[in-house]
Amino acid sequence: MLTITEELYEQIVAHARKDFPDEACGVVAGPEPAPADGRPERFIPMLNAARSPTFYQFDSMDLYWLDRDLSDRGEEQVVIYHSHTATEAYPSRTDIELAQEPGAHYVLVSLAESGADDGPVSFRSFRIVDGVVTEEDVNVVASYGEVPAH
Repeated sequence: MLTITEELYEQIVAHARKDFPDEACGVVAGPEPAPADGRPERFIPMLNAARSPTFYQFDSMDLYWLDRDLSDRGEEQVVIYHSHTATEAYPSRTDIELAQEPGAHYVLVSLAESGADDGPVSFRSFRIVDGVVTEEDVNVVASYGEVPAH
């Protein structure tokens, strides 16, 4: 299960809407080694170097600096997220092939219903290990240690 704060949830959705019609992408970092709950804490929006409505790609230099920053802070990638602009929030074949962090939660936000406007989104989380996709529940909380917000 992915437990995430309402603030982080809203930041991810806002980033997806801001970058529409292109896919948005980014990371939510947390302490390393991760606590048992794999707590995501620090929102890090990234630039989609592909600038595409059907594909996302982290810029190689941005990834280099991200890895250095995470290492310096004693953090790891807890959530790797991106948006789908016209399809469901489920990993594509390309998403599965590119998934290289077996411990990460892969979050997908679908804007197929609402686009950049306010409206419904689909927010789903998956584990992707050795090409096997497993969906997990998402628990959105007001803050860590409190009851679910919704």
